[in-house]
Amino acid sequence: MVEAAEAHFARIDVLINNAGIGFFGAVEETAESDARRLLEVNFFGTANMIHAVLPGMRARRSGMIVNLTSIGGMVGFTGVGYYCASKFAVEGLSDTLRKEVEPLGIKIMTVEPSGFRTEWPSSSGEAQTVIEDYDRMAGDARRAYHASVGHQRGNPARAAEAIREAALAAQSSSRVL
Repeated sequence: MVEAAEAHFARIDVLINNAGIGFFGAVEETAESDARRLLEVNFFGTANMIHAVLPGMRARRSGMIVNLTSIGGMVGFTGVGYYCASKFAVEGLSDTLRKEVEPLGIKIMTVEPSGFRTEWPSSSGEAQTVIEDYDRMAGDARRAYHASVGHQRGNPARAAEAIREAALAAQSSSRVL
């Protein structure tokens, strides 16, 4: 897709890494295969896109990469431990990449959103094995996430506009919360 976009538009100026999946379960409840899938999509999907666009941006000495992580990439939350770990990984990659490519004229921005009115909770995977000892922590969190669908405070359209404005600003921030 990157090759097709570059062939059609001649270059990619901005990459917005927004794809991701969620998963509910206490750390001990989460199967290794589910944890690996989260990391494949949320971390390696982001890294793969970076690898795909970076050569062109580096050659032009310009561009911006925007990585959407999560407030869960800055603070761990009960019931979404592996999701948070995947977002922490994107934060760490972004911090390092920023130091490597900003001297080359390429900007890296991370966006750490919180609860937005999306279907993320209802489309997220869940642990198949539930351990009763975690019900008051991870179970309560899972139920609260599901109950929040359609009631989250954040407006995704306003967030998209804020990200657009931040990306196009002459003096863009390296983080948008």
